[in-house]
Amino acid sequence: MNTASTQTPALTNVESVCPALAHLTQSALLDGVWKRPGLSMRDRSLVTLAALVSLDQTRELPYYVNHALDNGLKPGEISEALVQLAFYSGWENAVDAAVAIQSVFAARGIKTDQLAAVSPKLLALDEAGEAKRASNVSQQFDAVSPGVVQNTTDLLFRDLWLRPGLAPRDRSLVTVASLIATGQALAVPYHLNRALDNGLTHAEAGEVLTQLAFYTGWPRVFSALPVFKQVFEQRAANAQ
Repeated sequence: MNTASTQTPALTNVESVCPALAHLTQSALLDGVWKRPGLSMRDRSLVTLAALVSLDQTRELPYYVNHALDNGLKPGEISEALVQLAFYSGWENAVDAAVAIQSVFAARGIKTDQLAAVSPKLLALDEAGEAKRASNVSQQFDAVSPGVVQNTTDLLFRDLWLRPGLAPRDRSLVTVASLIATGQALAVPYHLNRALDNGLTHAEAGEVLTQLAFYTGWPRVFSALPVFKQVFEQRAANAQ
């Protein structure tokens, strides 16, 4: 049985040092942004976990994992998100997160057969689209780092992105959140377009930024705003 998910994140300790911050945590964050209607609670949990893992902020991770499970994320989806985030935010961030989450899974009696499979049957590959992507990357960067180019094809786009443990929309959501959290604006257009192609709406994408402003800081989100605006405008122009 879960006991941690009803506890707000360290507010007693915060209040003794900065009561204004404790008040804002409750009023603006927990009772504010988390209750906005633009994203489901499940999606907000997924975005928040992606940000915390990407920034290696593991102290409050058990609270947010409990919250995510209560909000409908499955243990296997959380486990699969760590696989995705290992590639997009760095291996040690994902490992640190796994260690922090272990106690939550143990307390809830979550077994390994509920988690991300080691070698699942992969989703179907868009052969034409992947061939075009691989060719473009190869032409640009084979002479710079053939190892990165090869692993991008073999490990990311012919394996990671085809794993069924996360729906394509959710995998894109995790990736976009991670890129924003780590300030990787150059990589956002490709993955935001992919997220929109995978079913994320413009309104939901905008609300992702609202959520991330609190967990990654306003500067990172304001750095992403022009990128989102450009993607939205280009897609609207292409649709005409």
